[in-house]
Parts: sequence; structure tokens; C-alpha cells
Amino acid sequence: MSIISNHIILFIIVVIAAISGYKVRSLTLSGTFATIIVGLAILLAFGAKGLFLIGTFFVTSSFWSKYRADKKKSMEDKIKKSGARDAVQVFANGGASALFSMLYLLFQENFLLYMFITSLATANSDTWASEIGSISKRKPIHVLSLNRVDAGTSGAMSLLGTFSALCGAFLIGIISDYLWNEVTFQVGLAIGMVGFIGNLFDTILGATVQVTYTCPNCGLITEKTNHCGQSTIYKSGYRFLNNDTVNFLSIVLGSLLILLFSTI
Repeated sequence: MSIISNHIILFIIVVIAAISGYKVRSLTLSGTFATIIVGLAILLAFGAKGLFLIGTFFVTSSFWSKYRADKKKSMEDKIKKSGARDAVQVFANGGASALFSMLYLLFQENFLLYMFITSLATANSDTWASEIGSISKRKPIHVLSLNRVDAGTSGAMSLLGTFSALCGAFLIGIISDYLWNEVTFQVGLAIGMVGFIGNLFDTILGATVQVTYTCPNCGLITEKTNHCGQSTIYKSGYRFLNNDTVNFLSIVLGSLLILLFSTI
């Protein structure tokens, strides 16, 4: 079977997977199209190996987002988006990996492969931290005030969430060691560590510069621009730095950090 035939089959699998995500309400319609675009970019650059790696991210993140969903409903008032992922969320988490894929397709440099893998390690780390950490029995601690705050508060960390972040990042790093000859065991471990650090970037940015609003009716501090049926009031942070923007920035920062490790 030719390379072109293989790619056509794999692209069909990407489309089927994206539609399946829509059917089970893990993706909105716009999120479905965005997933296909991200999948196509990765397919062209890394073939089945790349699709397997990003598939690991999407499948595990979807699983954890559905896990104990009833317990997570209390977070929905604070988080701007919840439930099915739309195009903005897909690109916030997968846009960097698609970008590094296209760059690798053009230049075929190993460091771009490392950046691609690290982008997924960071995204997986952040997703596992937020989705698993939110079901912790103890409230998380805000990294600036060191006070316990409600689950879903930007810039907060829990012991369960931190451990989950480590596991999510190292899962991607270890799998990449098995998929690519260019990724040694040491590089895989470095990718896992940097992916975790990228998640810490997300936490710090969430605590310092991410935008927050206050509901004028109930006083809740939230990421949403509307609550209790009315517009919320700006509280702090930069208006253009919402959760999706912070996710994308932390993934890019983590991916750039692997360049330092790859030169050691």
C-alpha cells in the first residue's frame, strides 16, 4: 500500500474520530472541524505516530472530563467554558502541536519534533491537573495567597492535581520514546518534566494575569462575562488573556523550554 493510500486511510480515521467526539458530546460542531484540521497537520508531518500521540491526549482528556462529571458541576459557574470543546478550545490545546507539525514538515529538524511532543505533554499535563484535581476532597491552594479556594479557581493547585499533572506529562514523554528513534529515554523524561513545568506556567499565568470578573448579583469571581443572567464586572487581569489564551501561551512556553534541554 502506498504512502498516499495510508495517509488517506488515516485521514478518514481522523474524520471518524472527530465525528465520534461530536456524537458523544466531547466536541461541538466547530470543535469537530478544528480537530480535523489539527489532525490533518499532524498526519502530514508525523503520520500514524503523531496521530497516536495526539489521540492519547484527546482520548484521556475526554475520559477525565467525563469522569465524576456530577462532582465537577460546582466548577461550571467559575470556568468560562465547560463540557464539549469548541474550536477555540481545540486550537488553544492543539494549535501549537499543529504549528510545530507544519514547521517540521518544512524543515525536518529534530528539535521541532521535540517541541511537537512537548506541546502535547504540556496540554495533557494541564488537562489532567484540572480535570482530576477538581475532584480532590480538599480545596486547592492559591499559589499567590496560599489560601484554600474553590475548585476551578485560576492559579490554584492541589496535591491530587499536581500528581495528575506529572502523570499526564510523563505519559506523553514515555510513549514518544517508544514511537520515535529520535526520542531517547532521557529525552522522553525531559519532555515529561518540561511538560509539567509548562503546566506550572499555566498556573502562574492564571494567578497573575488571566482576566477575572465578578458577578454583580451573587458576588462570585468567575471567568465568565455573563452570570446570573447579566453581564459580569471586570475585576483583574488582562481582558485578552482568558483561559484559552493562557492555555496556548503556556503550551508554547513549555515547548520553547525543551530547546534548552535538547542542547544539554
